Amino acid sequence: MLRIGLTGGIASGKSTVASMLRDLDCPVLAADALGHELLEPGQTAYAEVVREFGIDILDSYGNVDRTALGEIVFADEERREKLNSILHPRIREIIEKWFAALDQPGGPELAIVEAALIIEAGFNQNLDKLIVCWCRRAQQVERLLERGLTEEQALQRIAAQMPMEEKRSLADETVDCSGTLEETERAVEVVVKRLMDAAAAGRNIP
Repeated sequence: MLRIGLTGGIASGKSTVASMLRDLDCPVLAADALGHELLEPGQTAYAEVVREFGIDILDSYGNVDRTALGEIVFADEERREKLNSILHPRIREIIEKWFAALDQPGGPELAIVEAALIIEAGFNQNLDKLIVCWCRRAQQVERLLERGLTEEQALQRIAAQMPMEEKRSLADETVDCSGTLEETERAVEVVVKRLMDAAAAGRNIP
């Protein structure tokens, strides 16, 4: 089974492509959603994050206010790295268990983990293939504004990630998400065909 990563810059189309991959019967794990779950009360990461960042990041119900936390970590690289050091090892462990559970006789030809920081976290070294979604920077900003961010917040979040061109240079496959949904769908279908062929070729090696 091929272990594949799906990544790209913020608002570059990752979630849309992940949905298209699921429609093509590819197993996809949304790792960023795991990070959100790890911040829920009762999780060990929750207690560690509250100790590190203080009770001001909690809302009136005691839940982590991700907007408040984001304001802190996107403005301070050191604080952002601290948060990642709490969450990433736990997320990595869940991903590894998920891959292992699927990598069984009769299982799928490939499995895909979708995450924003696959490359930044060094997890691409654990994968067989990497897909990078991309679009124009102006489109990223426009999409983030539609999500309710200010232009300053949008640019801050884009700047906090690895430049898009650098991510693309590390990809085995890329998906252009700057056009229409139909164009993106066709690109995804081509990528899946190539990956399925690669999985079959690997399976046939003695």
